[in-house]
Amino acid sequence: MKNIAVLGSTGSIGRNTLEVVRNLNRNNYPVTVNYISANSNVDLLCEQIKEFKPKAAVIFREDCYKRLKECSLNLGCEVLSGQEGINDISSRDDFELVVNALVGFSGLIPTVKAIKNGKDVALANKESLVAAGQLINFLLKGSKTRLLPIDSEHSAILQCIQGEPLNKIRKLTLTASGGPFREYSKDLFEHVTLEEALKHPNWKMGNKITIDSATLMNKGFEIIEAKWLFGIEVKNIEVLIHPQSVIHSLVEFTDGSVKAQLGVPDMKVPIQYALTYPERVESDFPRLDLALLKHLTFEEPDFDKFECLKLAYEVIKLGGSYPVVLNGSNEAAVDLFLNRKIKFTDIPYLIKSALEKHDNHNKLDLENIIEADTWSRRFVYESASVAT
Repeated sequence: MKNIAVLGSTGSIGRNTLEVVRNLNRNNYPVTVNYISANSNVDLLCEQIKEFKPKAAVIFREDCYKRLKECSLNLGCEVLSGQEGINDISSRDDFELVVNALVGFSGLIPTVKAIKNGKDVALANKESLVAAGQLINFLLKGSKTRLLPIDSEHSAILQCIQGEPLNKIRKLTLTASGGPFREYSKDLFEHVTLEEALKHPNWKMGNKITIDSATLMNKGFEIIEAKWLFGIEVKNIEVLIHPQSVIHSLVEFTDGSVKAQLGVPDMKVPIQYALTYPERVESDFPRLDLALLKHLTFEEPDFDKFECLKLAYEVIKLGGSYPVVLNGSNEAAVDLFLNRKIKFTDIPYLIKSALEKHDNHNKLDLENIIEADTWSRRFVYESASVAT
C-alpha cells in the first residue's frame, strides 16, 4: 500500500493523478490518497473527498473554507485552508510521496517541507526547481528522499538513463511542440489574442502553463529543471521543435548512441511512472501507433521569435538570483496577460526589464529567494501600471 498526498488535485495534473490512482488500484497496485488540496474549486474537491476519502483536504482560498466545510460535513475529512494548510499537510508523516501539482511559486515551500520531512516528491511544480534548484539539491544531499519528475520531458530522460552511468551522458535534447505560434512570423505576435494563446495544439493544460508553452518559456524552465535534476551543464542541453509531441526527450551518450522515449501526448504515463518508480504497472491508457503517424519532424527553435526561451538560457548561465527573477516576473506577466492587461509581446519585454534592473546575489537561502521573487512581481506589476 502506498499512501500519497496530491497538492493541486483539481487542476489538470491533479485530475490526471487521481485517474492514475484509479488505474493502479484496478491493477492491484494499491494507492491511498491521504491528502488533497485545491485553490478554489470547492465542488470538484468535494467530489474527490467523497470518492477518495482523504484524511484532510485544503482549500487555498480562505474565502472558500466555509463552503468546503459545509459540503464535506459528515465525510470524516479534516478541512484546512490557505498556505498554512498546505504547509501543514506537507509536514505530516502518514504518507510516502507527495504529488506537487501546484501552479506557481506557492509550490516551493511544500516541496522544501516534504523533502525535509523525508517524503518522496513527484514534481510537476516547475517553479520549485527554477527558483530554488540550488537549495533543493542541497537539501537532497545525503537524503534518501527522491525527486521524481512528472514533466513528460524529464520523465523521458529519467527513463532513458536507467542503468546508464551519468558520466557517460553527452547531451540531453528536450523536445517542444512549438505551441500555437510555431508557424507565425514575429510581426504577427503583436496581434496575438488571449484566446489564440490558450489553444495549444497537442496538450490540455492549465492556463498559466499553456501561455508559457505559447511563449516557449515553459521549455526554458525545463532546461533549468534538467540542469538541477540530472546534473548536466546547460551547454549540453538543447531544445528541438517536434510538432507531433511523440518523442518526449532524447539522451545522447559519449559513444554516439542516442536513446529516446516515445509515447502519445498523455500526462498520465509520466505521472504513473513517478508514482510507481522504478516499477512499471499495467495501464489502459492510450497506446502509440507509429503506423498512423507516418512521419516525425524536427526543427531548431527560433530564438529571435521566442525571446523567453533565449532569456532562460542566458539566466541559467548567469546563475545567482536571476532564475528567481525570471520565474517571478514571468508569473506576474502571464497573470497580467491572462487578465487582458498587457499584450502577448509585453511578456518577454517585462521579464527582460526585471532582469536588467535586478541586483543579483548568490546567497540563495529560502528567505532571499522569497525576497527576490517578491521584488520581481512588484516590479512587473508596477511597470505595467505605469505603462497603461
